[in-house]
Amino acid sequence: MLTRKNKLILLKLLSLFSVVRGYNILIIVFAQYLTSIFILAPRIRIRNVILDPNLFVIVLASAGVIAAGYIINNFYDKEKDLINRPQKTMLDRLVSQRTKLTGYFVLNFLSVVCASYVSFRAVVFFSLYIFGIWLYSHKLKKFPIVGNIVASLLAITPFFAVFIYYKNFDEVIFVHATFLLLMLVMREMIKDLGNLRGDLAQNYKTIPIVYGELISKRIVSVLILASGVPIYLLLTRYEIGYMYLYFYSCIALLIMFLLGLWQSKGRTHYVWLHNILKLIIVVGTFSIILIDVNMVLDRVLW
Repeated sequence: MLTRKNKLILLKLLSLFSVVRGYNILIIVFAQYLTSIFILAPRIRIRNVILDPNLFVIVLASAGVIAAGYIINNFYDKEKDLINRPQKTMLDRLVSQRTKLTGYFVLNFLSVVCASYVSFRAVVFFSLYIFGIWLYSHKLKKFPIVGNIVASLLAITPFFAVFIYYKNFDEVIFVHATFLLLMLVMREMIKDLGNLRGDLAQNYKTIPIVYGELISKRIVSVLILASGVPIYLLLTRYEIGYMYLYFYSCIALLIMFLLGLWQSKGRTHYVWLHNILKLIIVVGTFSIILIDVNMVLDRVLW
């Protein structure tokens, strides 16, 4: 039996994990490694990619900055989240604001120290990334369109870190990145639609508040159609192996998403739509391995 003190400690650890979105960070770590193995460095032995100390440090620094970003975002959004996510907010409040801010500064500092192991350019890159996250959380997220685009760009910035490290400028990488960016922008807009009450109470100038739900749905619909371009290119112009199964599934899910979007009328519906986009993004991460299944076996044996 756990004592009351042990239960409190366990709850606080769970609260901290919730604040930094530990599950999201784990997915991003996997995504960075899979992207490195199958897209950015396909000719390098898998073991050498995984055991590359520079890549490990870049991924570690990315995880630290992202965790710090979730903390500062939680700090600025505490009032809004109390309205939109009351149950999650009660769990997050088990960790004091002072502890959160201390964690924010410590994580950012350690991330920059880690980056210094790789190069001075890595230090500059992560320093700008930290500033960008703070600027978004403090100011930019309150503005329509700009906030959505900046949030999406910040979400894919960790992939630019490994992209710059490997210096791989193949066209297919940008097509993959375009598809991911469109999914992220749509996800941000759906979050805004679901957070109307809290955003309105805190005077956030999001697209649904400034232009209305109807215009927001039209913009998301256009983004769905736009996502068809990178999907078409990846299916017809590039060698993506069995990953074509993922993109055909995406077409089906996006059609279902579009139909659900125009039927949605409240927060519960938008949560479901957000989960569909999250599923597309997460499954896409692990589907990278389908680009060349045989290559996995061959490179393991190198």
